[in-house]
Amino acid sequence: MNATTTTTYELRFPSLFDPGRAFAFPCDEKGHVQEQGLSERARANLKRVLAAVGREFASPSVKRCG
Repeated sequence: MNATTTTTYELRFPSLFDPGRAFAFPCDEKGHVQEQGLSERARANLKRVLAAVGREFASPSVKRCG
């Protein structure tokens, strides 16, 4: 029996001012977020964080999860 493992990724935006604080969103290995798959609140957070990159949040990085 073959067990398949799924590798997931997250697009992570660390805070510039509060170490340990960050926003993270599920994405593919290239950092593309499927906005349709997010809740309304998560979509609003993503838009807010994208607008605040360089002021409140650092540029995002893609992290491999599990």
